[in-house]
Amino acid sequence: MPFSYYSLPFCKPLEGVKDSAENLGEVLMGDRIENSPYTFKMYTNVSDIFLCQTGPLSGENFKLLKKRIDEMYQVNLILDNLPAIRYAKKDSYFLRWTGYPVGIKIQDAYYVFNHLKFTVLVHKYEEANVARVMGTGDAAEVIPTIASEGSELPGYMVVGFEVVPCSVMHDAKSVKNLKAYEKYPSPVKCDPTTVAMPIKENEPIVFTYEVKFEESDIKWPSRWDAYLKMEGSKVHWFSILNSLMVITFLAGIVLVIFLRTVRRDLTRYEELDKEAQAQMNEELSGWKLVVGDVFRAPTNAGLLCVMVGDGVQLLGMAIVTVLFAALGFMSPASRGTLIIGMILFYMILGISAGYVAVRLWRTIGRGDKKGWISVSWKVACFFPGIAFFILTTLNFLLWGSHSTGAIPFSLFAVLIFMWFCISVPLTLVGGFFGAKAPHIEYPVRTNQIPREIPAQKYPSWLLVFGAGTLPFGTLFIELFFIMSSIWMGRVYYVFGFLLIVFILLVVVCAEVSLVLTYMHLCVEDWKWWWKSFFASGSVAIYIFLYSVNYLIFELKSLSGPTSEALYLGYSILMALAIMFAMGSVGFLSSFWFVHYLFSSVKLD
Repeated sequence: MPFSYYSLPFCKPLEGVKDSAENLGEVLMGDRIENSPYTFKMYTNVSDIFLCQTGPLSGENFKLLKKRIDEMYQVNLILDNLPAIRYAKKDSYFLRWTGYPVGIKIQDAYYVFNHLKFTVLVHKYEEANVARVMGTGDAAEVIPTIASEGSELPGYMVVGFEVVPCSVMHDAKSVKNLKAYEKYPSPVKCDPTTVAMPIKENEPIVFTYEVKFEESDIKWPSRWDAYLKMEGSKVHWFSILNSLMVITFLAGIVLVIFLRTVRRDLTRYEELDKEAQAQMNEELSGWKLVVGDVFRAPTNAGLLCVMVGDGVQLLGMAIVTVLFAALGFMSPASRGTLIIGMILFYMILGISAGYVAVRLWRTIGRGDKKGWISVSWKVACFFPGIAFFILTTLNFLLWGSHSTGAIPFSLFAVLIFMWFCISVPLTLVGGFFGAKAPHIEYPVRTNQIPREIPAQKYPSWLLVFGAGTLPFGTLFIELFFIMSSIWMGRVYYVFGFLLIVFILLVVVCAEVSLVLTYMHLCVEDWKWWWKSFFASGSVAIYIFLYSVNYLIFELKSLSGPTSEALYLGYSILMALAIMFAMGSVGFLSSFWFVHYLFSSVKLD
């Protein structure tokens, strides 16, 4: 749950707190950027600068500060669009964090970090007009930092921003008459390994800072590299290798089914003469026995069409977004673009959702166009409706906690407008094309009386839910990195790996569903429609269980039921989206397989 920096009793800028303009993605993520009281002058080192002295800590502020320190809150600072980075040494290797903690609890005392040591890395450009060439979106603010035209002075550009937080004991009496940005009476020694400023009720806190500029060889285009260093790329390759093994194993099974069983059955069948064929028809076994029932309309056919349509839309959104991110269009330097991209692609792909759902609806109804508008409407409102319900509930929790993560009412209105004025019409357009397109003809006729399904040794739903473990196996390593990036505030930038893992996941889901559908048909179970959807969709159950496991073992610092409710709410939404997307992959691959299987066999 993010909060405004100034909700705590800290120094405010002399000119007052101002919000910077944010895009849709930043507001949805809860990023609110405000101006800070720290002032920097290009290439001017300063030390022991007095910032301000807060008023005596009231009981309420004292409690709040203790609570935020307990909850391990971090302060995030941005200079020229670069987040402050903090290096901590653990054993023999360096850990990188963005931002710095509000304070720290040692034994029973709470200490606040009241002195910041900033290091700004700058790159020197001899030509005064270089920054004008570099003035892309990210660089717009740098232009004033160049030397004025006609002067011989070099221009500098900010290419790095580091912070070391210290807890220093300041004497409140000695700063009584000091104004902001004047020098502190005595030198401030900043030692990050010791803490000295405990917070006490009814006592003020004095804040100071120092700034040091360092010339660096880092060039402007590669200034984000420090944030995007790929740690553990071996782990990502291991994850892909692991997925490939699962895929090869499944592909082997699928190949055996196609070549050995289907081909063998068909060739044997075609070699026989008419009499032998008639005799063999009586001895048919397995999938050929359900020929008159395999295309019988499933129960709740409308709901299945709606879920497959929504799944295709979500799948398309995920693939396009990850592809654009992997190509570098959604850099973390431009905050919020990932969310905006997702919303935009989701709305445009409403066309595909309407088309797939209505065409499937007409296929199940043997070409009947009746009811296609209602199917399109349901597709346009089903998943977005669920998402809207979950997000509104969570938003009330955020409003109640005065968090900046709460979506303002005006943005709610914008989102509803986008849903009903862009997404819904596009879905109806897709539905219209689906109603115009020819429906898929079934290769065999359906009997009037349904065939009895023989008793199974074990419940078929057990197989269906067990099938989700295979797609989950291809995904779970990458899932850890994604979770850390969403909940731990780390920058996730291995979209290339994510794209590969995602494509592998889609292939595994298609194969799993196909194998399971074949197994069901072989034991004369012709109710394959919903089972093929949930065979690959059940991966969502394991993803949700993994989220719960992550909450218990990784997010120990989450405090209170509100944070946990938020986490679980977002996890349910994520699991549902994955269930729809992967379920539609499984269903469509099974539908193609069953259609292919029965169109290649000649049965009277």
